[in-house]
Amino acid sequence: MRTLDDLRNDIDRVDEVLVRLLNERARVACEIGELKRQLGADVYQPEREKQVLAHVRGIAAEGPLGADAIARLFERIIDEARRLERSVIHGEDKADNGPDGDGRLK
Repeated sequence: MRTLDDLRNDIDRVDEVLVRLLNERARVACEIGELKRQLGADVYQPEREKQVLAHVRGIAAEGPLGADAIARLFERIIDEARRLERSVIHGEDKADNGPDGDGRLK
């Protein structure tokens, strides 16, 4: 039987992979922001966001998190991607202000 420490080590390993993947996604969002800037396109594209949520809801059946839980997580991920795109478009600092910051773009 696996121990609590074994399971926590697994969580830490998965978290490391998640952070790397989220940063990879964020880099792509920055590229998208640059293209939107060049094209004069709106950052907020509700139809595309609906497509992303439908896509992740569809693959949610593969695990213990339900479609609604996955959608909630991805809504937050999309919010952060939109924030990054805006920062690229407006030439602002993309860095997170952290828990002591006011959360607004600089």
